[in-house]
Amino acid sequence: MENAKQILLPDRYMVVPRSLIFIINKDEILLIKGAPDKKIWPGYYNGIGGHIERGENILDAAKRELFEETGIHGLELNLKAVINIDVEKKQGITLFVFLGETTKKELNHGSEGNVEWVKIEELSNFQLVEDLHILIPKLLDCNNSILFGYYYYDNEGGQLRMEFK
Repeated sequence: MENAKQILLPDRYMVVPRSLIFIINKDEILLIKGAPDKKIWPGYYNGIGGHIERGENILDAAKRELFEETGIHGLELNLKAVINIDVEKKQGITLFVFLGETTKKELNHGSEGNVEWVKIEELSNFQLVEDLHILIPKLLDCNNSILFGYYYYDNEGGQLRMEFK
C-alpha cells in the first residue's frame, strides 16, 4: 500500500504506544521507583517501560527500555496484556505489557529512577502507580493468554476505572 493511502484524520481518536515490562525472579518482581523530579508519578513504583519510538517494533522498544533502565539484555519477553487508556477526548495511550523471568539480580540504575527487586507478597506495602495493585496479580494469573484492558477516568472526580477481558 502506498504511503499516500495512509492518512491520519484529525477528528479521530489517536493513541501513543508505550511499553510496560515486569521481570520476575522467583518470588520478586522488578520495579522502578520514579525519580523525585519525574513529571508523572514521582516517588511511585512502576514497571519498567516507556515510549515506542519511530522505526521500532513493540518488542524491540520494550527490550530497549529494559536495557536503558536496568542494564538487562538478552531476556525473553512475552506479551501479556494490551491496554487502551483514555487520556483526553480524542487522545489516549496503548500500553503493551510484557513479562519476563530471570535468575540474575544485578541491575544498573538509569535516569528514570532506581530499580528494585520487590517481594511480590509485599507489594501492598509499596506506593505503586494506581493500577498496579490490580494489574500485577492479573498478569501473574493469566497463564498463556493475553489480557485486554481498557482504562478511563470517570467524570465524577476523575477516578481511574479499569476493565479487563
